[in-house]
Amino acid sequence: MTKPGNFSVNNKRIQQLNGKKMERGPVIYWMSRDQRVNDNWALLHALELAGNMDTSVVVAFALTFSFPGANLRHYAFMLRGLMEVERKLTAKNIPFRLITGDPPGSLAALAEKIRAGAIVSDFDPLKIKKEWKSELVKRIDIPLFDVDAHNIVPCRAASDKQEFGAYTIRPKIKKLLGEFMVEFPELPSFEKGSGSWMLTRSDEGLNTGHGGEIYSGPGNEVSAGTTDWEGIKKRLFASISTEVGEVDRLVAGEDAATEMMNGFLSNKLAVYNDKRNDPNADAVSDMSPHLHFGQISAQRIALEILKVFPKDPNTDSFLEELIVRKELSDNFCHFNPNYDSFEGFPEWAKTTLNSHRKDEREYIYDTEEWELAKTHDPLWNAAQTEMVTKGKMHGYMRMYWAKKILEWTSSPEKALETAIYLNDKYELDGRDPNGYTGCAWSIGGVHDRAWGERPVFGKIRYMNDKGCRRKFNTDLYIGTNRD
Repeated sequence: MTKPGNFSVNNKRIQQLNGKKMERGPVIYWMSRDQRVNDNWALLHALELAGNMDTSVVVAFALTFSFPGANLRHYAFMLRGLMEVERKLTAKNIPFRLITGDPPGSLAALAEKIRAGAIVSDFDPLKIKKEWKSELVKRIDIPLFDVDAHNIVPCRAASDKQEFGAYTIRPKIKKLLGEFMVEFPELPSFEKGSGSWMLTRSDEGLNTGHGGEIYSGPGNEVSAGTTDWEGIKKRLFASISTEVGEVDRLVAGEDAATEMMNGFLSNKLAVYNDKRNDPNADAVSDMSPHLHFGQISAQRIALEILKVFPKDPNTDSFLEELIVRKELSDNFCHFNPNYDSFEGFPEWAKTTLNSHRKDEREYIYDTEEWELAKTHDPLWNAAQTEMVTKGKMHGYMRMYWAKKILEWTSSPEKALETAIYLNDKYELDGRDPNGYTGCAWSIGGVHDRAWGERPVFGKIRYMNDKGCRRKFNTDLYIGTNRD
């Protein structure tokens, strides 16, 4: 067995969310945003704490059946990844527990049941996750540590305020990259039973008293790798919307994400700079769903790219998106609680949109028409159809898609609401800082500047189908994505 704690996670990744002192007892790693076993600073910090106290680690995932915007498409993809997480943890003899119900109550009950000494959570800038952590703090008497395992440069370390745009956060991130762009320590393995705590039969299906349960398999003693996945699926799929079906073109999980990364490096990166804005070219990584669910680390992708293409314009372009733009989105959502509303737009954008509220719109569509791709514009309809059928719209088309919603909707508030609703419902990588920030950029000028004034848009950047035609074969794209 390798004793945990023989490595150190950078303290700038870690923030304690309460003032409690750690006592000896198992450390719970509350896996949420970063659903992987390898290259995971939060899991490594949990092991580090456990090693320092000569105790064990339990990985827990709190599954709620009512996450806003999530449906069968998202839950099925996530569960397939979590099944792989359990298999990988089992191989290391680290126990995994799936708990259901209200996450703060379920986690507090688990901590009390096993007399945990601390909880480690994933950093997440979204409001719902912050609310869960605030509630959990009220229910526990042990430390809650928040670890940024999602960003290469931790969000809190990169900046202490909302940044104006990529041009202001880029130098801050680049200054810190050398400190944080390091290779990950190897995850320790444990002798069977040494890294785990045991549940007795009486604990099976434990009612936590907070609307949650702990799931494990049958037997008098239950160790790692015994989640009743079929039972979980039946209960879950009976409770959630099944209107939006699963997507088979993308395989979930850590291994699949690694395979996609290797394929991107071998076959696509060489043309990324020239072809990334052409949705017909298949030049993008398609890893945003895996990044959203934390099935692969952005830091691992960056490390592998720099090993093989350290000085290359394609590398520069891709890392700008993977690091600067992605971390700018976390910054926006972390420091702006109105990231999903009109009030979150910059003042100049609110002023210009307000001044054009009464402008005549050539077309006005309601949410149902948008959702069913029933507009007059075949290019927009193709983009919506791509998202609905494939679970992922090409990144360049997302900008055009959102800007046309602004142009053909009765108000900027309704436009933002519609874009977020559709994005969160159909995109596998919806409900994500990148999605909220992308909608806010397209509709509300976030991280952008004022442009020439025109009807409806005011000074918000404008896009039209003619610009798309200059960049790629729109007829081919439309033909490929017919309803």
